[in-house]
Amino acid sequence: MEEHDANLDPGKLRFDMTESPTVGGIRLGLCCIFHEQPIKFRNTTVKAISAMKRGDGLAKLSGLCLANADALLAALEYCAEEGIGCFRINSQILPVKTHETCGYRVEELPDGEEIVKRFKACGKFAKKHNIRTCFHPDQFVVLNSPKEDVVERSLAELEYQSEVAEWVGADVVNIHGGGAYGNKQESLERFAETLSRLSKRARSRLTVENDDVTYTPADLLPLCQSTGIPLVYDVHHHRCNPDELSIEEATTAAIATWNREPMFHLSSPLEGWKGPKPQRHHDYIDVTDFPDCWRNLELTVEVEAKAKELAVLKLKKQLAETWSAYIVQCADGSYYTGVTNELSQRIATHNAGKGAKYTRSRLPVELVYHESLPNKSAALKRELAIKGLSRSAKANLISGGNKSR
Repeated sequence: MEEHDANLDPGKLRFDMTESPTVGGIRLGLCCIFHEQPIKFRNTTVKAISAMKRGDGLAKLSGLCLANADALLAALEYCAEEGIGCFRINSQILPVKTHETCGYRVEELPDGEEIVKRFKACGKFAKKHNIRTCFHPDQFVVLNSPKEDVVERSLAELEYQSEVAEWVGADVVNIHGGGAYGNKQESLERFAETLSRLSKRARSRLTVENDDVTYTPADLLPLCQSTGIPLVYDVHHHRCNPDELSIEEATTAAIATWNREPMFHLSSPLEGWKGPKPQRHHDYIDVTDFPDCWRNLELTVEVEAKAKELAVLKLKKQLAETWSAYIVQCADGSYYTGVTNELSQRIATHNAGKGAKYTRSRLPVELVYHESLPNKSAALKRELAIKGLSRSAKANLISGGNKSR
């Protein structure tokens, strides 16, 4: 265990975060497991280990840890191949590590040295391929609980995950603010006081996230600003549990808490924003839920979607697309408005007589106006708005806008 440092200034700590493999400036993150890829992380139960003699139990746990180190390397290799810039490591990467009776020190395991060696190899691979890694401890990790035993178990869990984080080069161990316990201010003060009990290794990696029930970004920002703990801004949680801040304001304020590349969370509601329980996560991300104000930022966005790698890859493709609403002038002088994500190809298709029925008998067409939109939905809405304009209004739009050159 490292020494505890009550006066640690995390603002002076720097992690090696080089330019990321991004879509624009966005590094997308995959969370913990896979939907289709045959990459599996192994676990066990306290009941199973408790039924064994201590030596046999340690031998089994040692084998699981080795297998998980190998699975992590496979996960990182997949991310490198697919251009996924971040991977969240499962909290049980070392199974039952901190359990009060079945827990263990890595040095106790028969393959302890080899386990550490393999995890460090994962760290070298991640660094070489510029893949960020992180942890997100389970909900039972609560630093502001009024119950000392809960706090002690939470500290032990943070220390364990921070130890593995050090091996692999992970720079984030993210938790929620915890409970309100009838008084948010006192609970957050208790959170801040508990930080002094963390080692430097854990303290320097700790981040806090707004949740969908209790703590909003506005609640947590004063804590982050006073302690130097970065805010992982979850925009889905913010939409479910809003405060006086807009998404743009919360984004700017959250970024200001970071001394390295910021990390945010994104998910979409299972049954839409008007559904009965918008907190529940969809299999995929609705690209319209991706805030426009994030698009030009240098940022890690963890994709919290049930389809896992499929959702990340779909979003990655959608963010790379450029959608346009456009106007062409036909040979008879009339205007046609459409949308596309391949503008030059679409104009060529029109002039080849394979485009819209309206333009086929009015060739050739000439591109006279276009607007770039963040996604297909926005482009379709803009197309509808332009189609509703009078001819003279369209002419004014064309004369003052993005003419084709």
